[in-house]
Amino acid sequence: MNKTELVDAIAAGADISKAAAGKALDAAVDAITNAVANGDQVTLVGFGSFKASARAARIGKNPKTGAALDIAATTVPKFSAGTAFKAAVAKKK
Repeated sequence: MNKTELVDAIAAGADISKAAAGKALDAAVDAITNAVANGDQVTLVGFGSFKASARAARIGKNPKTGAALDIAATTVPKFSAGTAFKAAVAKKK
């Protein structure tokens, strides 16, 4: 499912226009992105939670040459699926 299909599904499920559904989806994604970028955790009960996670600096290896290279520390987004979401996906298999 791509963004257009998701907007269509939201519009049909909420009985709103596709334009309004697109704006709502963009606003939700922007709100989650800004909150996580500011260090907050966003929890959607039953679906999951988004948070920022620190990744330590480490030494990697160039797979072509085998030479060691330094990988800098960084902050990455992390998603943890909620119980209801995990159960719904497990039933589909």
